[in-house]
Amino acid sequence: MKFVLPLLASAAFANAHFTMQYLWVNGADQGKNMYLRFPPNNNPVTDVTSTDMTCNVNGLTGSATGTVSIPAGATITLEWHQHDQRTGEDPISGGHKGPVQVYIAKAPSTAASFNGQGAVWTKIYSSGLVNPSTQQWATDVVNANGGKHSVTIPASLPAGEYLIRGEIIALHVAQSYPGAQFYIGKYSVPLN
Repeated sequence: MKFVLPLLASAAFANAHFTMQYLWVNGADQGKNMYLRFPPNNNPVTDVTSTDMTCNVNGLTGSATGTVSIPAGATITLEWHQHDQRTGEDPISGGHKGPVQVYIAKAPSTAASFNGQGAVWTKIYSSGLVNPSTQQWATDVVNANGGKHSVTIPASLPAGEYLIRGEIIALHVAQSYPGAQFYIGKYSVPLN
C-alpha cells in the first residue's frame, strides 16, 4: 500500500504553536518534513468551515510531495514540535491540552493528486482525556514521548494510495468560537 502523508509542517514559527515534522515507519525515521504537505507557518486552523480543515493551509495539493510506502499492519509514528527542529523543549506547549487523532482516506487515483475533500476520512486513532483525576490529556502523553504518538495501520486495508492525517486539537481557548486550535499534518502513502 502507498500512503501519501502530506504533513503540514512549517518554516515560520509563533510562540507555542507547533507542526508535525517527522514520520516513523516501524521504528525507522523517514527524515524531517519528508512526504509532508507543508503549511506556510505553524499557526493552527480555527475556522471549522474552511477547506484548511482537511489538510491545513496550502495542503490540498500534494503534487510536490513524495510518497512513502508503508506495509499494511505497520506501526507509524507521527512526531510534532514547536519549532523547526528537535530542540529538547516540550514539543507541544504545556498549555495546549487536548485530543490527538489520526485519520486515513483512500485516494481515488494517486495520493499526490488527491485533495482529501469530502466524506472520505476514517478515524483510525483517537486519544483524549487520558486521566480525568489528574487532567492528563493525550497532548501530555505526546510531550512525555518527545513529540511522538504511534498508530497501527489496519492490516485489512486494501493496497492502494492513501492520505494519512494527524490532528491535535488544543482546547486552551475553546470556551468561545473560534477558540479550538486544530493542528493538522498530512502524509501521502502507498500501502502494499
